[in-house]
Amino acid sequence: MQRHNLKRKTKLKKSAQVGRGGTRGKTSGRGTKGQNARAGHKNRPELRDFIKRFPKLRGRGKNINTSIERKPTILSLDTISKAFATGAKVTPQTLRDKKLITTEKGLLPKVKILGGTTDKKFTVSGVSVSKSVRSAIEKAGGSIS
Repeated sequence: MQRHNLKRKTKLKKSAQVGRGGTRGKTSGRGTKGQNARAGHKNRPELRDFIKRFPKLRGRGKNINTSIERKPTILSLDTISKAFATGAKVTPQTLRDKKLITTEKGLLPKVKILGGTTDKKFTVSGVSVSKSVRSAIEKAGGSIS
């Protein structure tokens, strides 16, 4: 065996061409610029679509100072005196039974009695009242607890 008869164990690899003349130079087949040209790029349009389906959290806007506490249902003393007899007990439950108020999400709402006159005697409990209503009920002989 002589030197000119020797054969390589592996084939000769051509060196990669770099630059404008080579096949994998400059942009290396990635086009130009942007997310897709970067190393480790991931396009995830399915995630973007998922995010776009959710409504934006818009905060409370102009009404930032409004209370989130539920406002009471307002009734006048005149409607209560028409619905109830003398000596009756006025509670949120009895008001609901007389269909003067409705439940909100299965709960009895807060109730406030504002304004009006009466000559009937009532016992009011579990309901907030204004000063004028308090004096009108007490004047008629009723009580508020």
